[in-house]
Amino acid sequence: MSENKVVLITGGTRGIGKAIAIKFAKEGYNLVINYVSDKTDIDSLKEEFKQYNIETLFIKTDVSNFEDCENMIKKAIEKFEKIDVLVNNAGITKDNLILRMTKEEFDKVIDINLKGTFNVTKNVVPYMMKKKTGKIINLSSVVGVSGNAGQCNYSASKAGIIGFTKSIAKELASRNILANCIAPRLY
Repeated sequence: MSENKVVLITGGTRGIGKAIAIKFAKEGYNLVINYVSDKTDIDSLKEEFKQYNIETLFIKTDVSNFEDCENMIKKAIEKFEKIDVLVNNAGITKDNLILRMTKEEFDKVIDINLKGTFNVTKNVVPYMMKKKTGKIINLSSVVGVSGNAGQCNYSASKAGIIGFTKSIAKELASRNILANCIAPRLY
């Protein structure tokens, strides 16, 4: 086992997630990167991260599926024996006005963004508690506070992540596990 700290980043192969992964890699963290698309070029990403002299583990997982998340965490623990930091970044949008939004569009965004955050966190926390340390960073959005026309599903999921984070922060603080939420605004 490497002595490097280990970070698990959901949705870590592109966009904000990839930028977060690069930042942690530059700091010497070993990476566990979750992705969901078969179109993801894992070989290219592995090659890109070699320059940081760290270990990587890429795991295809649907974060909306609890058992998949359980298996992802088990694989990460088998390889690295710990997860020091969890970054719940995976998320999608399916924008539509409420009059046109389908039940499926609403459910899919809630399942990935909010339930996915629960599913991964629920499976990581026992390992952090055993080590008596950990950091959880959940990605929300400013629309989780302000709302946005055409995004009732996305806004609800991101507001839920804010409330979820506040609650687990209170639950886990006495165990030396910190939980924080980031709500970036893209311009």
